[in-house]
Amino acid sequence: EADYPKIKAELLRVMQDYPSIPELKKLSEEQQRIVKGNQWKSFFFYAYGHDIEKNCMRCPDTSKALQQIPGMLTAFFSILEPGTSLLPHRGLYKGVLRYHLALRVPKEYDKCALKVGEQIVHWQEGSSIIFDDTFEHEAWNKSEDIRVVLFVDFERPLSFPANLINKGMLWLFSRSPFIQRILDRV
Repeated sequence: EADYPKIKAELLRVMQDYPSIPELKKLSEEQQRIVKGNQWKSFFFYAYGHDIEKNCMRCPDTSKALQQIPGMLTAFFSILEPGTSLLPHRGLYKGVLRYHLALRVPKEYDKCALKVGEQIVHWQEGSSIIFDDTFEHEAWNKSEDIRVVLFVDFERPLSFPANLINKGMLWLFSRSPFIQRILDRV
C-alpha cells in the first residue's frame, strides 16, 4: 500500500497503450470458462516465479514492490472492463493466498465487487484485500468504468515440513504446460 502512488503512476502509463494489453483468456483458455460479458485483461509481471522481463522493465517501481512480497509467485494488473463478470470458481491448490491492491475503482464502487464464500467486499483505491482462492469466489463490474487491481498470488505461510512440500508442489506447477502456455503468449 505504501507504494500505491508509484504503482498507480506506472499503471496509467501502461493504460496509454490499452489495446495492446491482452485478454487473460487469450493467454489461458482455461480462464475463458469463467469470463462473462466484455473482457478481463491482464498485464503480467510474473507467472509462477517466471518474470516477464519486458513488463518488469516497463514498470520498475511495481516490479521492485512485488519483489518485496515474501513468496510472491504471480503478479499482474488485472483489468475488469464494464459489464464483465467472473463466474463463481475456486483455485485448485491451498498452497497460495491471493492479494489485490486496488488501483482504479469505478466511482460507482457498489456496482463492482468481489464475493468470497458468502462475504461481498468492494475495492477501495490504495487498499488491500487478501483471500484464500480455494473458497468459491466471483467478481463483477456492473459499472460504466474499468476496475484495476494489482493481482498477486504468494506462498501460503506454513510450518516445517509442510513449507518444503508446498515449495516442491509450487515448483512443479511452475513447470506445468498450463504455465508454459501463458509464458509463450505473454
